Amino acid sequence: MKRHPYLPDPRPQGALGLGHQYYWVANAHEVDMSIAPPAPVPARIAAQPQNVVLDLRRTAIVIIDLQNDFCAKGGWVDSLGLDYTADRTPIAPLQKLLPALRTAGVPVIWVNWGNRPDLANMPPNQIHLYDNGGAGVGLGYPLPGGGGNVLEKDSWAAAVVDELKPIEGDYCVDKHRISGFWDTPLDSMLKNLGIKSILFAGCNTDQCVLHTLTDANFLGYGCVMLEDCCATSSPAFCTEATVWNVKKCFGFVTDSTQVLQALPK
Repeated sequence: MKRHPYLPDPRPQGALGLGHQYYWVANAHEVDMSIAPPAPVPARIAAQPQNVVLDLRRTAIVIIDLQNDFCAKGGWVDSLGLDYTADRTPIAPLQKLLPALRTAGVPVIWVNWGNRPDLANMPPNQIHLYDNGGAGVGLGYPLPGGGGNVLEKDSWAAAVVDELKPIEGDYCVDKHRISGFWDTPLDSMLKNLGIKSILFAGCNTDQCVLHTLTDANFLGYGCVMLEDCCATSSPAFCTEATVWNVKKCFGFVTDSTQVLQALPK
């Protein structure tokens, strides 16, 4: 199996499986399913409502919807006359955080809207959500500035913003609902990677970030929201309610500074 570009591979010849926490080792005569998991690499992070200790070998960061349609001039939000700059605030802290996480061996997973060009799996209620009157610029419509079709897979509109382009070794998941887990391979990928806890970033805090995080919580993952790495153009009370609910019901809240301080030096 190809070695992960930013994680040294301690596994022996014949290792089978994506994860560095659980895999089989095969040769022509035998398959060994008893490989012991590696020792934890703890990171103690100041958070609310309690501090957390994460195992970096079993933690990933999931970044949601930091793509041109939401965060760039000429994208969907901009074409609607809304303030796309509000969704750009996670860019700067993530530019500092992601290289450090990659160095620590933490998988980086990008979860973006990426609809089929024919919208064959999008029912009317989902299309209506973004085109209430049936005559606007909704899912799949051409952007007025020529940047492609709204949130269409493999288009400029659906791509991660230039400032945060994925690198080799990152993972990318296309979603087509507000939650990144619905009808996507995200849960399977996390399980194959041996992930038990997830750092959450992206936009919109109160919509796609929140509902991906809540689904992760329901699936049993430890969930940590990075508040300075999340953004929304919704009113401030939406973020306040989201942060309160995450701390109350779904996980923990911290920021990128606290994570950076907790990483191995």
